Amino acid sequence: MPEPLEALPASRARLISPLKTKPIRTVLRWQLIATVAVAAISGVAVGWHGTLSALLGGLINVAAGFVYALLLGLGLGTVGIPSAGTSLLAMVRAEAGKILLIVGGLWLVLTLYTQVVPMAFFSAFVITVVVFSMAFFVRD
Repeated sequence: MPEPLEALPASRARLISPLKTKPIRTVLRWQLIATVAVAAISGVAVGWHGTLSALLGGLINVAAGFVYALLLGLGLGTVGIPSAGTSLLAMVRAEAGKILLIVGGLWLVLTLYTQVVPMAFFSAFVITVVVFSMAFFVRD
């Protein structure tokens, strides 16, 4: 069992990268599973363009979740325990990066992919947004 942070000397205390934590890895996996499930259902119901639309809708949020964890890890660093202000700033930057990626991804798909199936695309998108919020319930 790991020692509590209070028991560690400051020289031994360090932060674990968010991409290596169980909640983020679990949620990214769930998002991929949900994306593939919606894509399979859309493919059966609508065809190839339904499958591709659902994959694109889900992968926008998978990529955004990955970028969020990556930026959060970069903002917090790997040495020592960051202050509350540093943590808050890192979370705001990570959330801003996530939002930019989502807006950019939505814009790219909706402008460049003329055969998009809106129901499949937005279904996968919304489901993966909800799944990302489930990270709160995953125990580390």
